[in-house]
Amino acid sequence: MIANPLNPGLRHEQMAVLAALIALIVASWVYLWLGAGIEMDKMDMGGGAIMAMTPAWTTGYAALVLIMWVVMMTAMMLPGAAPAILRIAGLAHEQGSKAGGVGSALLFGGGYLMVWTGFSVAATLLQWALDSAGLLSETMASASPVAARLLIIAVGLYQLTPLMQACLRHCRSCADCPPANAPEGAGGMLVRGLRYGVSCLGCCGVLMVLLFVGGVMNVFWMAAIAIGVLAEKLLPRGDGVARLAGAGLIAWGSIALAFAVL
Repeated sequence: MIANPLNPGLRHEQMAVLAALIALIVASWVYLWLGAGIEMDKMDMGGGAIMAMTPAWTTGYAALVLIMWVVMMTAMMLPGAAPAILRIAGLAHEQGSKAGGVGSALLFGGGYLMVWTGFSVAATLLQWALDSAGLLSETMASASPVAARLLIIAVGLYQLTPLMQACLRHCRSCADCPPANAPEGAGGMLVRGLRYGVSCLGCCGVLMVLLFVGGVMNVFWMAAIAIGVLAEKLLPRGDGVARLAGAGLIAWGSIALAFAVL
């Protein structure tokens, strides 16, 4: 667990990094709240009824969806990574890094977000495939109630696996200890950010599947998942929170599935 990220002796550099993180996170949430630049097509059904429809998959629309996923991952995942990034800024200053505290934080955070950008590309391709196959509703959620409930159960089961728990432990601790084979200098900070991002992807990436249950652009679902991620990564018993969430998802999905098939 990352502790005391704001060392009083290094407060100025860390406060600058913290201010930049807050600005980026707030801007990301505002962008998502305003619709991420995606406008739904509307079809007149007659009698004053209007049906919303997702736009056709053009190059421009695909680019907007990719940007939406990148901003979404920034909004949801950066808060949980903020203590690690602040810790890196402090350690870099203490160790006399040539990049300095702010520069090291940028490299580490950049490596972290590169991993989630790669995830965003994969999520965009998955959304395109599901939408093209007619498996998504106009809210970008699963069109099948049974499939949605099975997804909830699958995510819950993953929360209980040794792989998820191992990734979570590494994600909670690896910012404090550089990889033994990481290169020196800027490259080392970037590698640390990449490895931190991979470990966090392993513990939190599957949770993003829940967006295809509640709706990819549903800000309330985004916020709920982001709070869960924050709790798992930063609370003293985050591993217990993850197991409890897994059990809750399995129970919820199972009960909902029973009602869906009866």
